Amino acid sequence: MTSLQQSRPVGELLRGWRQRRGLSQMDLALRAEVSTRHVSFLETGRSQPSRDMLLHLAEELDVPLRDRNGLLVAAGFAPVYAERPLDDPALRATREAVELVLAGHEPYPALAVDRHWTLVTANRAVGVLLSDLPPEVLQPPVNVLRLSLHPSGLAPRIENLRQWRDHVLTRLHRQVDITADATLAALLEELKGYPVPEAAVEAKERDFAGVVVPLRVRTSLGRLSLFSTTTVFGTPVDITLAELAIESFFPADPETAEVLRRAATERSRQDT
Repeated sequence: MTSLQQSRPVGELLRGWRQRRGLSQMDLALRAEVSTRHVSFLETGRSQPSRDMLLHLAEELDVPLRDRNGLLVAAGFAPVYAERPLDDPALRATREAVELVLAGHEPYPALAVDRHWTLVTANRAVGVLLSDLPPEVLQPPVNVLRLSLHPSGLAPRIENLRQWRDHVLTRLHRQVDITADATLAALLEELKGYPVPEAAVEAKERDFAGVVVPLRVRTSLGRLSLFSTTTVFGTPVDITLAELAIESFFPADPETAEVLRRAATERSRQDT
């Protein structure tokens, strides 16, 4: 919750989330099964919402848990959603679940990030993508979007850089629209300012009929072609878990699959 949110009336915050979702007062009233007049009174401050009503409206507006706490505080209520570090004993089972998912995805790369795309943890296969990068771009905390588009990061190695850049920026722009997160907005502006080499040439290959955007990147093991999926916790009531996402990469062609399998076999040999 930002200091700006803390200083704004709860009705103004509610109105902001409703407008961000593209809903009219009537739309929200129908969803929440309350009167349009009640929604109007809440937004103008003529009525104060109960704690239960506030949480009900936040659910209908799909307000992130962190910002639901902000709404509660603005209305004079105590926050209800805890925020613990992932290594907190209370989150031990979920931390183990994340590590299990990452390890189980090998020999393919997978990593976990927080709401600002900061790297939380990764499996060993991610090292294939990061090998030989300058140490300064790998100093924690590592922002994976910054790393992928930074001129000293992966960008010079990405063969379809323009396509991948458009994908990353579009995805981040959508996230900013949904969350109104100032840190993400600043990250978006930063990434938009990174140069795209004039020589960046798009690979003329299968484009998966527009279904997914592949990442085609040169590595120490050769050229890899990957696409990704995102996994989130289904029913989180902790802010940390609600903001955690697992990005899993899959081979987009048989050659990439074989390269990654061989690399995993070699790592296993070195471990024994």
